[in-house]
Amino acid sequence: MMSAPPLSSRPRTLAAGMRAAGAMALAVLLASCSALGPSKDGSPQNGSTGQADPSIAAAAPEGLKAYYSQRIIWEPCEDKLQCAKVKVPLDYAKPDGDTIELAAVKIASTGDKKGSLLVNPGGPGASGYDFVRDAGNSHFSETVRANYDLVGFDPRGVKRSAPVTCLTDKERDEARAKIYTPETDAGLATLLADNKATAAKCAEQTGPVLGHIDTVSAAKDLDVLRAVLNDSKLNYMGFSYGTFLGSTYASLFPDNVGRMVLDGAMDPSLSAEDLTLGQARAFEKALHAYVEHCLGEEGCPLSGTVDDGLQQIRDLITSVVQTPRTAKDGRLVGGNLFVSGLIVPMYGNESWPALTQALDAAMKGDVSPMLRLADLGADRSPNGKYTSNTALAFSAINCLDYPMSSDPVAMRAEEQRLLEASPTLGYFFAYGGANCADWPYKNIRTPAPVKYSGSAPIVVVGTTGDPATPMEGASELRKQLGNASLLTFKGEGHTAYGRSNTCISDAVDKYLVDGKEPADNTVC
Repeated sequence: MMSAPPLSSRPRTLAAGMRAAGAMALAVLLASCSALGPSKDGSPQNGSTGQADPSIAAAAPEGLKAYYSQRIIWEPCEDKLQCAKVKVPLDYAKPDGDTIELAAVKIASTGDKKGSLLVNPGGPGASGYDFVRDAGNSHFSETVRANYDLVGFDPRGVKRSAPVTCLTDKERDEARAKIYTPETDAGLATLLADNKATAAKCAEQTGPVLGHIDTVSAAKDLDVLRAVLNDSKLNYMGFSYGTFLGSTYASLFPDNVGRMVLDGAMDPSLSAEDLTLGQARAFEKALHAYVEHCLGEEGCPLSGTVDDGLQQIRDLITSVVQTPRTAKDGRLVGGNLFVSGLIVPMYGNESWPALTQALDAAMKGDVSPMLRLADLGADRSPNGKYTSNTALAFSAINCLDYPMSSDPVAMRAEEQRLLEASPTLGYFFAYGGANCADWPYKNIRTPAPVKYSGSAPIVVVGTTGDPATPMEGASELRKQLGNASLLTFKGEGHTAYGRSNTCISDAVDKYLVDGKEPADNTVC
């Protein structure tokens, strides 16, 4: 996760990784849902039902047997996919109290099914339902899809599953466009006041669920999903923040771990401030790599050495900060909104051409392409409608998962550290503590190393040039898990599986399908 406050206009880039931003969002726009043939596991394709195996339900934690033994009903939806809702407790400490429903979607296996593969694309706040619906057939290999039902779900607080609700589309536009100067006392006071007002709207419109969308609760939901899908073990692939959710599950339910892949891993022991610092440093490194690449390409608007190119980008950002520009649709673009757009294509080097085009246009006075990229990262459609609540859920979940300091002296000291680590982008990562200063629910977790005692080996994947979840996080998570192997993609961009090379995909596929764990410290 990144602590830069999305409730203000500061760019929301996540060390927990928002898969909906950057390369993944660009890929999803190009992906299409494929029609499925008949299920090969003997179950009906439409209106299929299932009930947990009695032995699975019998192993439910105390007070939760009714949830673990519930009947799941799959109905046709989304162009020949299957959808269902699963009931879970609002508060696991009070299983007999109020309940919420989780929305799930399934692409049925095309071969002899081994079980279900539950998928989380990141965030926190990204929709696993949308990810599987839009990119399941393209992101996962034929081998994996033959052996598993792909199941995407919206975690609690996300989109279709008791969603965090705070602002109208118009209010979200206004919040993203507003220009703050938190380095001044007056500017920080304005930021804090606006975030306080938004937090109050979130509490009023979302209700009690706002206090129960933490990652530990989401991990407990994962175990309910596993049970009602009739899997004795959880088979899971988590990207980015999804690795935090997965490692949390492994610590809570070590004996229930099956085959688990954690790609774009984050270190659960780091504070919000340390995660932000690492990400700022990684984005600066990624921007350096982009500039070096751009200078070797025809049509690059940058010139001179790599340092010259970086300075040209800094000068462009400074000019937009000092003199906000109006896009073709009439919206005002300041520095925060501009940098939000600049960051999106850095999630995948396959999207670097889009950044080149946006920079070229901006250097000629047109910020509209950069604004379109910022809208893509914010899940805003051209008609002004927001298609997800990811930004709002991101804030709400992080405020429960991480303690954050809103002390002005501490935040300004953090700003200086960020500027040293990332001269181009560091400023835009600062003042994240302001986001949770007046949140109606206090954090319920303290960052600590994860502990895993299970017998099933876990595969951790890292990318050397990952700007959102730096490679160091994967290395540390692998050490903390103990019974795990580290698979490294030597390349640029956020996460590896589905966007890197056959070395990565083959290693992951063999593990998921055959149980063959890649050798520790394999580099692809």
